[in-house]
Amino acid sequence: MDMNLEQLRGFVEVARLGHFTRASEHLHLAQPSLSRQISTLERELGAELFHRARGHIALTAAGETVLPRAQRMLAEADAIRDEVAELAGLRRGRVRLGAPPTLCISLVAEALSSFHATHPGIDLHLTEGGSRLLVEQLAVGAVDIALVTQSEGPVPAGVSLTHVPLLAEELVVISSAAAPPVTHGSSVSLARLATLPLIQFDESYELRAAMDAVFRAADLTPTLALEGAEMDAVLRFVERGVGVAVVPAMVLYERPALRSARLAHPAMSRTISLAHRSDVTPAVAVAAMRSAIMATAADLAERDPAITSLL
Repeated sequence: MDMNLEQLRGFVEVARLGHFTRASEHLHLAQPSLSRQISTLERELGAELFHRARGHIALTAAGETVLPRAQRMLAEADAIRDEVAELAGLRRGRVRLGAPPTLCISLVAEALSSFHATHPGIDLHLTEGGSRLLVEQLAVGAVDIALVTQSEGPVPAGVSLTHVPLLAEELVVISSAAAPPVTHGSSVSLARLATLPLIQFDESYELRAAMDAVFRAADLTPTLALEGAEMDAVLRFVERGVGVAVVPAMVLYERPALRSARLAHPAMSRTISLAHRSDVTPAVAVAAMRSAIMATAADLAERDPAITSLL
């Protein structure tokens, strides 16, 4: 059966107006063309839909049966068209973003804030976790895009990911602004850091593993003030003067109670990339979120000498 929406729309208009001429005018269609559409539809269905009499058009029993279903089909088609238009205009949609906790309080917070202000109808879902977990989430389709670091680990077999490098970010030593053990803006060697009361992250943090490895390589044992904390707690403890911590430079934004010094001998940094599956075409809303994250990353790099844009 080759019936189409134009035939159904013509049929519904003739039934509504009871007149071929008025229906053709309303549809901006020549009357012979409309008549051909209805005749073709009747042949496809194998039944006449109208009683045709001079000056009067009435539905047949078949027409009465077809009319409500044709109306429903046209309504569904209009709804599909509207939904696609809304998606194209970013009035509706969904973005599932994954990011490490260290980025959620900096890059992600700024990017999501600006994105939501521009596209309030888009549903946003955030998954926090280490880069390895986020790569696994990408592999199974649980997130659409993810911010990951270079220490993400192996990609699951059969999964191809595309990485767009965004930023190279220094790791800095932070201390309380009230009583900083190091001078703001100065450099701190690893040997000096080992003598300061250090607040270490929970072992699930990749940053914790990186710091442990650096201390081992230098044959140094850090002076621990506290260990096992999450990012928010680490920042609060440092603000209260419990000790110092090594964190990515971006977490210092809008934290006037903290001061920072660059880590030297050795300097440490991490690369932040935006990852997505190579075999999945991103939805319109996801593509817009990627653009928002890239713009935010470039803006952050302009504001902080410890952050370098890779775009």
